[in-house]
This record gives sequence, C-alpha cells and structure tokens, in this order.
Amino acid sequence: MAGHLRIAAGGEAEADLLDAMKRGDGRAFETVMRRHNRRLFRIARSILKDEGEAEEAVQDAYLRAFTHLDQCADGDRLGGWLARIAANEALMRLRKRGRVRLFADGLEAEEEGAAAVVPLWTAASTPEELFAVAELRRLVEQAIDDLPDGFRAVFVMRAVEQMSVQETAACLGIPPETVKTRLHRARALLQKALSDHLDRLVPTAFGFAGERCDRIVAGVLARLRD
Repeated sequence: MAGHLRIAAGGEAEADLLDAMKRGDGRAFETVMRRHNRRLFRIARSILKDEGEAEEAVQDAYLRAFTHLDQCADGDRLGGWLARIAANEALMRLRKRGRVRLFADGLEAEEEGAAAVVPLWTAASTPEELFAVAELRRLVEQAIDDLPDGFRAVFVMRAVEQMSVQETAACLGIPPETVKTRLHRARALLQKALSDHLDRLVPTAFGFAGERCDRIVAGVLARLRD
C-alpha cells in the first residue's frame, strides 16, 4: 500500500474504499458512511440549522456521490469530496428558501480583539459538576446555533470539525480570507453570548461535594478517633 494514502480509524485507506465502492462492494459503502457521517451531518446542520433536514441532505449527498464515483479521481481526498457535496446539497436547499446569498455576501463585520471561546471542563465526578458541564455544553451549542448562517457554518467546519481554511472555503464557495474573517468574528460573537452564562457557571467548577468531601470528612474523623 502506498505510503501517501490516508489511513482512517477503520484501518482501510480511503483510496482502497473508493475502488471497492466502484466495484459495488456494499461493505465499503457502509464503512465510508460510518466514517464520515458525523462530519457531513455537522456540516449540513451548520448550514440548514435543522436536524431533520440535515439528515435528509446528508442522505441525498451520499446518493449523489455514490452514483458519480467516477468524479472522485483521488481516493486520498474522498473525505473532502464528500464534504463539498454535502455542503452543496445543504446550500441548494437554502437556495430554495432564497437564503443562500448569506453565505457569500455581506457578513464580514469588523471587530478587533476577539477572544477565543473558553474551553469546556472535561472532568466531572459529582452530580453538580456533571450538571454544570451538561449545561455549559447546551449553552455553547445554542450559542453556535444563534450565529449568523455564514459564520455558523465556518465555525463548525473550522473549530468543531478541524477542517482547513482551504477545505472550508471550497465547501462554502467563498475565499479563504473570508473564512478567516468569519471564524474570527464567530469567536467574538460566541465569547459575548457566553460571558453572562459563564459568570453563573464558573463557581460550580472544581466542586467539592459528593465522594471527595465524604472521604476527607471520614479521614479526619478517623484520625481524630485515633
């Protein structure tokens, strides 16, 4: 197997899977879908802001791709090719609503000094900590949903899916500089939207209730008895 081929978690190179799909191998189709479902769904949902319609768009994108596999000449770029098809499918649906222009025009509002979005706490052991993490995640997801259409899609592709500037630009049909500007602006908008909520949630970090508190109390009492 050529060393330049991209090997994904399933262990099979994208180029090998593409060849297998061209031969009609059903297992290859399933492997590819399971490998790329989350990314394509997130891309479609970031554009459409509707989970049901995003699922339909992803299914239509797969059908469009799988019936035109000859158009994907480089299996090593299969993921990017599928992402562009999914984005195009979602944008076509927006075009029917007369809203697709939002992804190409008029969203480059200027704002200096935008800060990055604060990270989520990933460790939680008590019910209070678990609630705080779940609540913060809900607030972040809502804040992302509330971003303007073009900003939301760029943020999901770049910050959530870790797609490159060039990949994101190709999917949305916008210049790379526009991708950079919109990501910068999206981060600023999220920072502003989340700041009030964070003031309420930050005090719940590093909670001291539950098992940890019980252990310390029991340990001290045991030592006092000794």
